[in-house]
Amino acid sequence: MEKMRFFYDDEGDVLDISIGKPRKAKSEEIGNDIIVRKDKRGKVVGFTILNFEKRSEKEKGFNIPVEAKFETA
Repeated sequence: MEKMRFFYDDEGDVLDISIGKPRKAKSEEIGNDIIVRKDKRGKVVGFTILNFEKRSEKEKGFNIPVEAKFETA
C-alpha cells in the first residue's frame, strides 16, 4: 500500500500531496487551482493545491475528487 505524503509551502501557499514515492509525472489543472499529477500510464500519483490556506479560510474545507481502493493487511 502506498503512503500519501503531504508538504505545505507556506511562502507559496501551496499544498503538495504525493501518493507513493515521487516519480516523473505530467500535470493537469482540473480547476480551481487544483492540479493532478499522473504517471506515464495515467495513474494519479499526486495533487497540488494552489492558494491552499487562502482557500481553506474562505471555504471552510474543500473536496478533492479521488477514487481509492483500501485493503487490509
